[in-house]
Amino acid sequence: MSEGIKLIVGLGNPGSQHLGDRHNVGFWFTDLIANDYHSTFKTESKYKGEIANTKINSHDCKLLKPSTFMNTSGTSVAPLVNFFKLKSENILVVHDELDLAPGEVRLKFQGGHGGHNGLRDIISRLGSKNFYRLRIGIGHPGHKDAVSGYVLTKPSATDRTLINNSIEDAMRVLPEIIAGEFNSAMKKLHTK
Repeated sequence: MSEGIKLIVGLGNPGSQHLGDRHNVGFWFTDLIANDYHSTFKTESKYKGEIANTKINSHDCKLLKPSTFMNTSGTSVAPLVNFFKLKSENILVVHDELDLAPGEVRLKFQGGHGGHNGLRDIISRLGSKNFYRLRIGIGHPGHKDAVSGYVLTKPSATDRTLINNSIEDAMRVLPEIIAGEFNSAMKKLHTK
């Protein structure tokens, strides 16, 4: 039996101008957890981010929203992981995924960064890719040259509804993810 998840990292960019951006779906997810489980984020300068302590079905878990920009997310994640002596296998990173359509969400373990600069920096600074990822689909703009502008803009109302639905799907299996019941969570999440 796995020890489960001790840290959930939601990826995004800080600042009110980025709140609704596609790139910030990781923040949307961790904000929803904090709201649903009555936790409050506090700014922690030594970890370059906002941290909340929460309890999900009797499992203690930390939430982290890096206040660095996306491309340097690892400078927030690594100090916290090192200080609390967390294993990479006990980390869930929640991020936007171009290769999944809005409304799709996938849970996976390990893997490369797939061109995602937030993941790239976390892998580099942790020295490991052995962590869980919750990949929230935002769709692809169609051409790689359009990606930067696309992730830094708000989704259409239809896409936002689909993304919110996928986040709700993930929230329903969150207790299983936290408890380390990954196969059960994946089966429910990946089967429509």
